[in-house]
Amino acid sequence: MTSSHVAVVGGGIAGLAAARSLAARGVRVTVLEGSPRVGGKLRISEVAGLPVDEGAESMLARRPEGVALAGALGADLVHPGAASSAILSRGALRPLPAGQVMGVPADLGALASSGVLSAAGLARVPLDLALPATRRGRDVSVAGFVGARLGREVVDRLVEPLLGGVYAGRADLLSFESALPAVASAARAHRSLITAVRSVRAAAPASPGPVFATLPGGMGTLPPLVAAAVERSGGTVRTGAPVRELRRRPDGWRLVVGSARDPEVLTADAVVLALPAAPAARLLADDVPGAARALSAIEYASMAIVTLVYRPTAFPQAPSRSGYLVPAVEGREVKAVTYSSVKWPHLRDRAPGLVAVRCSIGRFGDERALQRGDDELKAAALAELARTSGVTELPVDARVTRWGGGLPQYNVGHGDRVARIRSAVAAQPGLAVAGAAYDGVGIPACVASAEAAAGRILEFLERRGDEHERAAGQAEGAGPQPGHPLHDVVGLPSEDAR
Repeated sequence: MTSSHVAVVGGGIAGLAAARSLAARGVRVTVLEGSPRVGGKLRISEVAGLPVDEGAESMLARRPEGVALAGALGADLVHPGAASSAILSRGALRPLPAGQVMGVPADLGALASSGVLSAAGLARVPLDLALPATRRGRDVSVAGFVGARLGREVVDRLVEPLLGGVYAGRADLLSFESALPAVASAARAHRSLITAVRSVRAAAPASPGPVFATLPGGMGTLPPLVAAAVERSGGTVRTGAPVRELRRRPDGWRLVVGSARDPEVLTADAVVLALPAAPAARLLADDVPGAARALSAIEYASMAIVTLVYRPTAFPQAPSRSGYLVPAVEGREVKAVTYSSVKWPHLRDRAPGLVAVRCSIGRFGDERALQRGDDELKAAALAELARTSGVTELPVDARVTRWGGGLPQYNVGHGDRVARIRSAVAAQPGLAVAGAAYDGVGIPACVASAEAAAGRILEFLERRGDEHERAAGQAEGAGPQPGHPLHDVVGLPSEDAR
């Protein structure tokens, strides 16, 4: 393993996690990140002197991969407080109904008491218990299936806002199988969707613990910890090193790194591509066109996060909720508001004289909303807080973070696209892919995909090492002359082309 060289293209959390897994096994790893910093969409910067995440602010604590990674790095975790969240529906903030899975209800009493649905919308929901089974093929949209079972109002006022928080996507386009995999799987075993969701909830652990977790300094502090672990294990993490070309060689892979004016050539025995779909497709276009075509079909949503920091006196009443979601049918520009200082007690304790709020703007297909300047986006966030929280003071400080093409869309047929990508990649020895474009956009899912990619590369290297040992043994016994084909097989690639 120590004589093998693996290039990991992409220094987001997936690329870093893959590099860490490989370096821990003694593989020589080089991480190549095109931007000036590692971390991808995990990033911290200060607003009013308070370090606040610019991208993802937490990870699922009920999936083990992210928590395990943080624990292995010696990082502490903190969890949200007990404050509840809400949905802005029919002109008022209403409690998020208990007993639901990503907005698909299982507790009809809790749904009724929440007031999220109109009387007509609420009356439509229990028909699901009597309707015949809804036929579906390999895949269908979330809106198509959930709407057929529970009515369109459940889709618009519950499911789409919750999915929007994950994908910034639209329920009419998102894949039921890929965006709601647990519910979709259960729905194949039950005629009623409500019954299916009840079975999903019943299968969950009785005391699952907190839903979310973050690091005391924010999620943006995780990538540097992983990068440091890679380097402690002998790996190299390079920033400002964009990969412009990837081509297969008889003994591995050739990568062209840097600018067109000053290119650098690296060679590697194996490559992990931990990139968004579009740049991964460009690098694979020549040697793995099947994967490139499927990757090119994965669309992305853009969004912006407006972070505002207020004095407590700006709020007529101190915020008691952790935040709220805004359905698209409400016609508001802001799709979600998080009262970060309420949601995260450690953040409030760090700056008791400040209240941090983050507002999300942008949905798939609505890029026009993001074509405005930062001041206009701030104004939209200020107007939202004025309407729902009565805020009249200006913030102490504000920050706008734009994530252009930041969230992959798991639209109908996504599972088949991923299967085609993986099949084409598997046919190329020493190549693997990882990241949010495949099996989940959250941090634990990205870490899981990274560790699976690292596992495939390790299997390849072990298998190739065994083949080289056998070839070397045969060569020693037969004593081949120069020019014998075995001389081309046993030679390991080097970086002599750098």
